[in-house]
Amino acid sequence: MRFELFVALRYLRARRKQAVISVISIISVVGVAAGVMALTIALALNNGLQREFQARILGATSHLNLLPARERAISGYQGIADALSGMPRIKSVVPTVYGQTMLQSGSRQGAAILKGIGGDPSQLTNLSVSIIEGTTAGFHDGGKPFPIILGKDLAGSLGALVGEPVRAYGLKGELSPFGRSLRIGSFRVVAVFESGLWEYDSNWALVPLAAAQSFFGLAKDQASALEMRVEDIYAVESQARTVQEALGDGFATNTWIELNRPLFAALELEKLALFVAIGLIVLVAALNIVSTLTLMVMDKNRDISIITAMGGTPRTVTVVFMLQGLIIGLAGTSLGGILGAATAWYLDAYQAIELEPRVYSIPYVPFQLNSWDLVVVSLLAVLISFAATLYPARAASGLDPLEGLRHE
Repeated sequence: MRFELFVALRYLRARRKQAVISVISIISVVGVAAGVMALTIALALNNGLQREFQARILGATSHLNLLPARERAISGYQGIADALSGMPRIKSVVPTVYGQTMLQSGSRQGAAILKGIGGDPSQLTNLSVSIIEGTTAGFHDGGKPFPIILGKDLAGSLGALVGEPVRAYGLKGELSPFGRSLRIGSFRVVAVFESGLWEYDSNWALVPLAAAQSFFGLAKDQASALEMRVEDIYAVESQARTVQEALGDGFATNTWIELNRPLFAALELEKLALFVAIGLIVLVAALNIVSTLTLMVMDKNRDISIITAMGGTPRTVTVVFMLQGLIIGLAGTSLGGILGAATAWYLDAYQAIELEPRVYSIPYVPFQLNSWDLVVVSLLAVLISFAATLYPARAASGLDPLEGLRHE
């Protein structure tokens, strides 16, 4: 063991005449630990929210949407869908038709977004893993009444059970002398889904594409949009530009990033604010390290003089006190990292903090510990702790050994 490390550890373990130094040392360790723990948990919370919202949004919506730029619907969508399917990095293309409607089950009514889906609904919405009642088998068999899949909260507000009939009312019926008549459609509930996002679970009703085309007065070769899933969700904006260039100005595109940009921008800003605000806790703990080492220098004036008189250099004294402060920082960082990681894991694994889904769109507060975040926080805490040792260590190395021994 190096001499400097041996002395630094001895100073930390030894009983001192000034007990206040020991107290401040403990407070310094606790302060660094509290800062690292709080920052670790805060970053895990932000990562968890971002992960949860992203997973639920992408589980219920498409990655990339192709829309008509000027027309009401995309005509001849099948040829366009075939062309898009041949493009690299596009996994699936699904035609959809959607619009506002009023659903009625028995005496209960509720507004909803009626969405017609072509192909297997699990291709687009991941419903194969979120169906909580019924089944999507035979969704496109063409039998009447047409099948309908309701969101969990929408089904609850309507009191609609699997197998029961539901009627839909629209405002785009035929023109009559008394104005436009109601368009009425009859459906049968075949399944109930849960996406985990209240906005979708309380408003969405999914029907076969043909049923939506008939209800909204579209031809069989028309669709409101072509919704795509791509291989790389983070390169979707580049993919959107490629699609736009290939199809021309008659079409518009939007992506899951564009539609949810305010949400994720707010989460990133919150992450930065949390990092700065809670990082101040570590800074305050570093000031305690300065106080500890300054008092230590005053208390160990005689020891410093003896070390210098025995041949120790100013560098030797500097390293002793730097190591002492660094040990305090490492102890606090290690303790805070372990406690923060364990707390974040527990809160996420056991969903300890519940939320109101109608307000927050998710049922509990999620946490996701990112190992890179933990490394950055730990390095920052150690670096701040090390910086706090510079002034006291420099002051200790500049002491005159004769002055330290004169009164002994």
